[in-house]
Amino acid sequence: MKNKAVVLLKDGTVFHGSSIGLDGTVSGEICFNTGMSGYQEIFTDPSYKGQIMVTANVHIGNYGIADEDSENLKVQISGLITRNFSEVQSRVKAEGNTLKDFLYNQDIVAITDVDTRALVKHIRDNGAQNALISTEIDEIDSLKEKLKNTPSMVGLELCSLVSTKEPYTVGNENSKIKIVALDLGIKKSILNCFIDLGCYIKVFPYDTPFETLKLENPDGYFLSNGPGDPSASYDVMEVTKKIISSGLPTFGICLGHQMIALASGLRTYKMHNGHRGINHPVKNLDTGKGEITSQNHGFAVVKEDVETNSKIELTHIHLNDNTVAGIRRNDYPVFSVQYHPEASPGPHDSRYLFEDFIKMIKK
Repeated sequence: MKNKAVVLLKDGTVFHGSSIGLDGTVSGEICFNTGMSGYQEIFTDPSYKGQIMVTANVHIGNYGIADEDSENLKVQISGLITRNFSEVQSRVKAEGNTLKDFLYNQDIVAITDVDTRALVKHIRDNGAQNALISTEIDEIDSLKEKLKNTPSMVGLELCSLVSTKEPYTVGNENSKIKIVALDLGIKKSILNCFIDLGCYIKVFPYDTPFETLKLENPDGYFLSNGPGDPSASYDVMEVTKKIISSGLPTFGICLGHQMIALASGLRTYKMHNGHRGINHPVKNLDTGKGEITSQNHGFAVVKEDVETNSKIELTHIHLNDNTVAGIRRNDYPVFSVQYHPEASPGPHDSRYLFEDFIKMIKK
């Protein structure tokens, strides 16, 4: 028999469910992802550090787990909320452990039998907020107190919790193209995209000084995705300013995009509930073409700042809400996008951006 569990939101709203396995209590900012597949990639994406994930897809766990699908060695979400959790997996590629084992072995509290349709609508209408999930349903008053003490995502620096502790290299060491990547919470599939293009990449911790980075004599710099409030990573912003001023080709994705924006004098802001899914429409303003993109972010760049800054050009726009999806500098070979062109999971409409970066380096 399943143990009862509860979802408690900061605004006092309560949803009831059942424990998937591990008993306990976890808190964080609640968010939802509308993707119909790719749950393993989502759960292991470092950009989700500090967040409780609600899956909009009603069935989770049904195609199991495969080691190659993980974006990181660890599950990064704080907790999981689902409607129907499957303990039976059916995929040739699936390996021994079920998703239940996968989460349990990494001490992730997860609950099921929740009316996720109603919960997602509530978040959509009332905005992202702190929440708590717990199997300790008889301790509501103490749970409310714990939730009250959960830090807001605004002003929260999380790169330090997910970045590599030591530099490492991947790719072809004999490559003519060497990229230095600053790890703010990098995904494995991003590195794979560079490897597929024949690059040699050295990945550095988030707090590496620029003076150390430039000693590598790279052909270009890459700023990765990652979690938290971009404006809280002041030191990364200062390093980004020096990277831009170096004059070398520079590419940023998600948090890396926001760091380039902040280093260029633009502002960022907390969105109502963010963009998280694998079917977000973006327009490339250079080509006029639409792209279906994979997105995962709760902060965005202030569009007015882009439009009034002569050094910045708007390159991509999100078609659902007209938010900034991509920018480039007019005075330096620097560009960035708010979404995930590696798209793991998701469509590969935007992978040309990796090729554009390599062309910029070669040019």
